[in-house]
Order: sequence, then structure tokens, then C-alpha cells
Amino acid sequence: MTSSIQILKQYWGYNAFRAPQDAIIDSISTGNDTLVVLPTGGGKSICYQVPAMMQEGICIVVSPLIALMKDQVERLQKQGIKAQAVFSGLTANEIDIILDNAAYSDIKLLYVSPERLETEIFKARVQKMKVNLIAVDEAHCVSQWGYDFRPSYLKIAGLRELLPTVPLIALTASATIKVREDIIEQLQMRSVKTFTKSFARSNISFVTRKVENKAAKLLEVLSKLGGSGIVYVRSRKKTKQISDYLNENHYRSTFYHAGLEPESRNERQESWMKGEIPIMVCTNAFGMGIDKANVRFVIHWDVPESLEAYYQEAGRAGRDGKMSYAVLLYNKSNITRLQNGADRKFPEIDTIKLIYNAICNHLKVAVNSGFMMSYDFDVVRFAQLFKLSIVTTHNVIDILEQEGYWVTNQSFHLPSRLKFTMDKRDIYKFQVENEKYDKPIQLLLRTYGGILDHYIVISEQYMADRLKVKVEALIQTLRTLKEKGVVNYVPYRSNPGLTFLKNRVPDRSLVFDRSFWITRKEVFEEKADAMVKYCLQEDECKQITIAKYFGESATLPCGKCNVCIESKAKKLSNTEFKRIQQLIFEKLNLSSIIKMDDLVKGLNFHEKQNYLQSLRQMMDEEEIKIEEGQVIRLRH
Repeated sequence: MTSSIQILKQYWGYNAFRAPQDAIIDSISTGNDTLVVLPTGGGKSICYQVPAMMQEGICIVVSPLIALMKDQVERLQKQGIKAQAVFSGLTANEIDIILDNAAYSDIKLLYVSPERLETEIFKARVQKMKVNLIAVDEAHCVSQWGYDFRPSYLKIAGLRELLPTVPLIALTASATIKVREDIIEQLQMRSVKTFTKSFARSNISFVTRKVENKAAKLLEVLSKLGGSGIVYVRSRKKTKQISDYLNENHYRSTFYHAGLEPESRNERQESWMKGEIPIMVCTNAFGMGIDKANVRFVIHWDVPESLEAYYQEAGRAGRDGKMSYAVLLYNKSNITRLQNGADRKFPEIDTIKLIYNAICNHLKVAVNSGFMMSYDFDVVRFAQLFKLSIVTTHNVIDILEQEGYWVTNQSFHLPSRLKFTMDKRDIYKFQVENEKYDKPIQLLLRTYGGILDHYIVISEQYMADRLKVKVEALIQTLRTLKEKGVVNYVPYRSNPGLTFLKNRVPDRSLVFDRSFWITRKEVFEEKADAMVKYCLQEDECKQITIAKYFGESATLPCGKCNVCIESKAKKLSNTEFKRIQQLIFEKLNLSSIIKMDDLVKGLNFHEKQNYLQSLRQMMDEEEIKIEEGQVIRLRH
């Protein structure tokens, strides 16, 4: 078996792993189920990709986001690693060929959306595959206590039953202790080894600012920050408005949301990645899978609904280890909106039925039909057409997804694909009998290797240019070749989609688990309350607030957030430091080790800050160290 470091060097070009990647790979290689909680940018994908390459067989990766799957597969293919993905939007024939390749060829990683796991074709083929590992990405989606619960993730337990001896790795960037415990239970993980990394980001200054004039404050913040960055907003409309405002004020920016055409999204993303345009104003559709190391700032114009979502988005700053900033702007209406958000998030049952039926009618899905069918669906256009609130419509779609009625796909780019359905002899015979199709067939065969056996991405524009015809004429030629049974041609598509996981049901059969409904509402309220607390918190380091939320032992204040900076401004006198130092030593003389929480227990905010400043100074003078929330004396 090739060693992990050899694989890393050969395919990724790195000479060493980042901690704890090597320990995680060792855990998987020895057959342990493994839970990995690493912050955004922590290198989670390598943790399953490397062990997949070390062993004979294939790794099945369950992932909820089509755009992320496509991005991962394209990267792996560029690195010379054979990978494929099965998701909603592909034709049945394409899925059949990919699963065949996974069972009988040397594909190393097969990415699968969770709703595909229970299809008969997948269950039949997976038993013919030599599976060496199951990887569950975004594993928090399996927990109803998580911020992005997806019922389709519960089907992963069925995959484990089909592959009982195959080890499983579950990966997430943000999971509380309760969610981690639920992940282990729901995925039926055995002999679990858990790996976590501190949620503290020593090179990020977390800042919250209560402001009424966000536009003016945004310019003020940008005037103090240089380099490349992201400004997150809630609505598509606002992305353009704020980008225009920044450009008018001489800050070069562009905007991004899921409603833009794929070419436009790709072009804007590329310009930002290369640093040609430094500021990206976007919705949360931007960022997943983006690997840009030198992001100096992430600014939130609107308040996210959970600390998990905020931490993941803010964590896109400073991946190169250099000083960066995560700034959250809020006002009273933002806080009120979040506190009252549960009622909007969970509409009345009559509203849900109304929108469900309207969507089914709009897509022409008859009662008792639609199972595993995918439909293009533009939610904005639909809401306008039916005169519905876009926010309410989005919330109903989310609820019905969590109830398992369908799964949604963000707008994504599926390029044109083509595969010959005839063998070489029949193709030649067709060319002889149909001379006008000879040149396009020759061009396809010469240009796209493997097109006789696999679906290959093609460019109609390139072919039209080579044949010196209009692209519309070339597309019509390809469609005719499909009608004549020469090729399978799948034209480009980019619309967001809905895949029905159940047949359409009549009104009386649209039912909900009441207890589940109440639980999800309570989870939303808890997470909203934690986000509000983070915004308003003025007596605790921002990084400590985040760490505590995720169940991490108390650490020293970061010294960089707005709370710490404002506390530092009240400089501790030498006399006060000596007094506190003596009190700390007296307590340490009794046991040499004391919990930091016990040390500051019962102190008011001002006294607590003085103690924390004193501890930091004592660390600098190497009199103490702090490990896992405990203060340890180094010398007497």
C-alpha cells in the first residue's frame, strides 16, 4: 500500500500534512469510524481523498451541494484522480454509465447526493463496487439539532447496512457537542475516533458594530482595510445595490448571487479570485468550495440566522494565516427580525398547502406522480407569477424539503454533454448514407476522446466556429443526430431545480410530524438567540463566545476582537497587576493547576478583564501556561 505522504506529494504537491490530517488518515486506515470537526479552510477533503487513493477500491462521498460536488470532481480530475458525481439533473442514461464505471472500472471517488442513496439502481450497483470508505461531507445535515438539517441524510444509515464492514468518516466545519453526538448516533458510527481543532482563529479580529447608517459604516471600515474581501448580504437585489454604491465611492467591486447566468457568475468569481476585482458583494450562494487564501476581510451587512452559518462564512477570511477581519454590522431592526424570525420561518399549514399545490401545478406534476423527477424551477419568477411573498415561498420550500417531499438544488451550471450510441461500424455506415452529417460527426470523434464510451462535455460554440456555421444551426444538427439514434445529446442547463422525493400528494395527505415541527422551531429559536447574544455581547471576548457555543473549553481572550481592544484601552496599572498576580500565585500554590473558569468565577466584568490581562502578561513572562482551560504554574 502506497503511504499517505507519497500520495500527498504525488497528487497534491505538498510535503507534509497539516495537523491533525495525518492522525485522521491513520484512524481511517486502521478501520475506525472517524468524526472530523475542522473549521472552514481546515483541509477536510484531503482527510478522505488521500486514504481513498491509498487503498484498492472506491470511496463513496455523500454531499448535499451539487455545485460543491462538481467543483471537487473537476479539481480531482485535473490532479489526475478519477472521480465522478451522481446528482439530480443528470439523465438516467448518464447515471447508469457512471454507476457502471464505479462498479467495473478504476474510479477512485464517487460523489453522490443523499437522495440518490435509496434508488433501486444505486442500491443494486453499490453492492458490486469494491468500496473502501464512506465519506459524509457536511455531516451536521444529518442532525435535527443542526442548523441545516436535511432528512435525506438519514438515508445514509441504509448505505451502512449495505456495506457493514466499510469504515465511515463524517466531516463538518461547525457542530456543537449535541450535534456531534447526534451525528454518531444517526450514522450508526462504531468505535468512533473524534478529531476537533480549536474554533479560535488567532489571526482573525472578530468585530460587531451597532450602526444605523450601515452604508457610511461600510465605507469607514473599508477605508481601514486593504486587500481582497467579501461583503455578505441577505437578498439578491441588495448585492447589486451595494456593489454599485461601492463602485461609486471608488471601491472596485462586483456582485454575485444564484440568479445570475453561469457565465456571468464564473467570470465574476474568476476576476475576484485573481484579485482583478478586490471586493465581492454576494449572498451566501458564494463561498462554498472557494479556496482563496488571501481574503483579508469578511463583512456581514445582514445578521445570519445562526452562529454556525456566521462562523463558516467569516472563516473564509485569513486562510493564509495573516491578520484578517470579520466584521458584523447590525441595528435594532436586525435584532428584532431575528428574535421574531420563527413565525416567518414556520408558516401556517394552509399557507404551506397553498404554495405546495401552486408549485406542483406550475411544474405540471399530477397527483400520484413525480417521484425522483427533476424540474427546472425559478423561485423568484414563480413567486411573481403567483403573487406570493418570496420570503414565505422560500420558507415553505425549505419546510417541505425538511419533511422529505423534495430536495432543492441551487442554480448550477451543467454544460452540454454528448455520447455516441452507435458503434464505430454503424457510425461509418451512417456517415456514408448521410453525407451532410459527416463533418460534424468527424469533428466530434477527432475532438473528444472517449466519446464512444462516455458522456463528454462539449462546446457547441467551438464546434460551430470550426465548421463555420451558426451555433443555433449546430445545435439543431446535434438534436437531429439524437432523433436519428446516432448520439445522446444533453444540452446545457443552468436553472435551479426541484427533485421530488415523493409523488405529489393531495391536500389531505400533506401531513407533518407535529413534534418534529415543534423541535425544529425550538432549534431555530435557540440558534437565533445565540446569534443575538453574539451581536450584543459586550462583556466577553467574541472568540470565547464562539468557542463556548461549540463546546470548547474556555481560552484566554483573543486580544483582537472589539471587546478585547476596548478592554485593553483601560490599561492595567503595575500596582493592580502585582496584586492580581499575587492572588493567582496564592491559588496556584495550593494545587499548581486551576481551572480558568474557577479563577474568575464570581468576578464582575471589570475585575474579570483585569484578571485576564494579568494572565496574558504572566504567560508572556513564562510564569504560567494555559492548556485546555487550565492555568498551570511553570516556575516557583
